[in-house]
Amino acid sequence: MQTILGANGVIATELSKHLPSFNTTIRQVSRHPKKVNESDEIVVADLLDYDQTEKAVAGSEIVYLLAGLKYDIKVWREQWPKLMRNVLDACKKHGSKLVFFDNVYCYGRVRGAMTEETPFNPTSKKGEVRAKVATMLLDEVKQGNLQGMIIRAADFYGPGALLTLTYSMVTERLKAKKGPQWIGNPKAIHTFTYTPDAGKTVARLGNTASAYNQTWHALTNKDRITGEQYVRIACETMGVPYKLQALPKFGVSIVGLFMPVLQEFVEMMYQFDQDYIFDSSKFEKEFGAAATSYQEGIAATLKS
Repeated sequence: MQTILGANGVIATELSKHLPSFNTTIRQVSRHPKKVNESDEIVVADLLDYDQTEKAVAGSEIVYLLAGLKYDIKVWREQWPKLMRNVLDACKKHGSKLVFFDNVYCYGRVRGAMTEETPFNPTSKKGEVRAKVATMLLDEVKQGNLQGMIIRAADFYGPGALLTLTYSMVTERLKAKKGPQWIGNPKAIHTFTYTPDAGKTVARLGNTASAYNQTWHALTNKDRITGEQYVRIACETMGVPYKLQALPKFGVSIVGLFMPVLQEFVEMMYQFDQDYIFDSSKFEKEFGAAATSYQEGIAATLKS
C-alpha cells in the first residue's frame, strides 16, 4: 500500500498516474478525496488531527506528503508544524517510509543554481516555516527514527496547474484573448518544473530503496528560460503577437489589495526580481532522465 496525503492536487494526480506501473495499491487521502485510478482506495481525513492521520497512514509501506495549506503566513505558522508532526509520528508508529514534496522557499535568495546541497537561508516568513518543517523531517531521519526523503521542485507549470502564476498571468489571459503579464523582471532567468515530470520523479524516487534519506530535486528542464521567453513561446503557440506587461513589486502590492493571495506573495518577489535557476542534475544522472522541453510543455498546458 502506498498512500498519498493531499489527494487530488496537481502533483498528487500526476503521481497517481505513474504509481500503478510499480504494481501497488494506492490510497487517496484528503478531506474530499477522489479516485484517480479505478482501484484506488479512498480515505477521508484531516491531517491536522493526529488520530485521523494515524488511521490514514496505517498499513502503508510508503507515504507521500503532498498536502497544501491556504497561502497565508498565519495559517502556515500555526498548521504546517502540527501537520508535519502528525505525519511523522504516524509514519514512525506504522514503520512507513515518508516522501515529502517541498518547494525552494527554505533556500531564500540564491546566487547561481539551486542544488540539493544549497543550505537553508530563508529570506521570507514563509521560507522560515518551510525550513522548520523540513528540518523536523531531516532530524527524524538523522536520528534513525524513520526512512524519509525530501523532493523539491521549482515553480510549476503544466496541465491542470491552476494555482500558479503562469496560469493566471499567461495561460488564462491568452485564452481570454488578453495580453500576458509577468511579475518582476521578465528578462531574469526563471526555470519551471513541468507537473507531469514532477509526478514521474516522485513515483520513481518513492519506489527506489536507495533514494531514501536524501534530498532530491524534481526533474526540471535545464534550459535557462526567462519570463520573456516563456511568454514568447506561449504567444507563438497560440498564434498571437507577442505582448507582455511586467508588474513591479509596488504593482503587485496594489493588485494585492483586491487579490489577497498576491498580497501574500509580495515577500516572495525576490524569486522574480533576479535569476532563479533550479538544477536537477542529480536525478538526471542517477536515472538517465530528460525533462520535457518548454515548447512541448507550454503547448500541452495551453491545450488543457
